[in-house]
Amino acid sequence: MTPEEARLLFDYNTWANHRSLDAAAQLSTEQFVKPLGSSFSSLRDTLMHICGAEWIWFERFQGRSHSAIPDFSHIQTVDTLRTHWAPQERALLDYVNGLTQAELDRLFEYKTINFGMYTNPLWQSLQHLTNHGTYHRGQIATMIRQQGTKPIATDLMHFYRERAAAAKA
Repeated sequence: MTPEEARLLFDYNTWANHRSLDAAAQLSTEQFVKPLGSSFSSLRDTLMHICGAEWIWFERFQGRSHSAIPDFSHIQTVDTLRTHWAPQERALLDYVNGLTQAELDRLFEYKTINFGMYTNPLWQSLQHLTNHGTYHRGQIATMIRQQGTKPIATDLMHFYRERAAAAKA
């Protein structure tokens, strides 16, 4: 993975997260927190899981290990989640935007919450983090459909097409 590819992948990840939040904003607060029986109970919980995973990985990238993701139970609305997520998102993008090829290729050692210590090239952890978000955004689309609302497309190809159209404008 090159630094440019990493930046593009995280630009996509941020774009897709925003679109998932936009889709969730179409719902009432009751629908947002309603248990739906997915990997994480509700839309809120699934979005908070993505946010929490991004936080824990950013902390690892900074050399800090935590034994748990913080308690986010006070976040009960899409607007509150957006406000909470924004500075974390900016810090992660700034980090990725500053990476060099040597940093991407270096061996990265970190401690997971449940599975112990691991070592792999940093670029693999970055790729994992964005893929993790994609997986859960697919669940979010299903949960939104279950509540009778149409999700907003978060496919990578939609991101590429939107960027190409914006570049032509």
